[in-house]
Amino acid sequence: MGVDEKIYQGDYQFDELFTGWYPQVVLINESGLCEKSAVVLRVQPDGTLTLVETLNAIARVDLNLRRFPFDKQHLEAVFEVLGFDKGEVALQAESDETRSTDAQIRIPQWTVLKIGVSTKDRTATYSGRSGVTSAFVVSVDAQRESFFVSRLVVVPLILIVLLSFSVFWMDRSSLGDRISVSFIGILTAVTYQLVMSDIQPRISYVTFMNGFLNISFFLMCATVVINLVVGELDKKGKSKVGDRIDFHCRWIFPLIFLGIILLLLGVAFLYL
Repeated sequence: MGVDEKIYQGDYQFDELFTGWYPQVVLINESGLCEKSAVVLRVQPDGTLTLVETLNAIARVDLNLRRFPFDKQHLEAVFEVLGFDKGEVALQAESDETRSTDAQIRIPQWTVLKIGVSTKDRTATYSGRSGVTSAFVVSVDAQRESFFVSRLVVVPLILIVLLSFSVFWMDRSSLGDRISVSFIGILTAVTYQLVMSDIQPRISYVTFMNGFLNISFFLMCATVVINLVVGELDKKGKSKVGDRIDFHCRWIFPLIFLGIILLLLGVAFLYL
């Protein structure tokens, strides 16, 4: 070649002037368009080729949101060489070991735990004769920072639900005031459900947050039933029975609420 290294940079030089073979690496699980730009190819006298490209793409991955907002996700970007099986072109990773991330990597509301690279065999009908291609996998382990959702929804709603139980300390004859307090709590729970519907994706299974919102809603609906029962007993002159119901509900409702929250957390972290 007469030079130590030959460099092709830019689309025209790479596509028109360089006549050698190079692998066309594609992102298999891409979502939408995959844009490549700023290409540089270095060719050395011994035939070693180094191709550098910038890639702008979105990878599609199935997320497990059952622990939301305390979930962790394993994300993967899968690359393979188009049109060749593993017997013709094999991708290799410098190391299969997962390593901690650089401190400069920042993703809003997420903590990136580890980034790893590996290779695997993947069935693809378009890969070649064998139908099995070599794939290069970039994996990212990330944990959601739950403080945003906790301060926006979880902590305020816990306080609102506990305050709604104050109806059991109110005078049994003030049925209208008791009903008003309960319905304010119910409307607040519905509002939080609407807020979370904008934050969470449309998924079919129940998450921890769905369970928390539903139990908050149903318990505050139950206070309405208790209020009506106590009010009816007061009309019938059975005020002592109504007082006993109020007395027991003062500690039964908070214990049920907090106990179910702990149960949801246990199920989410132990079984999901």
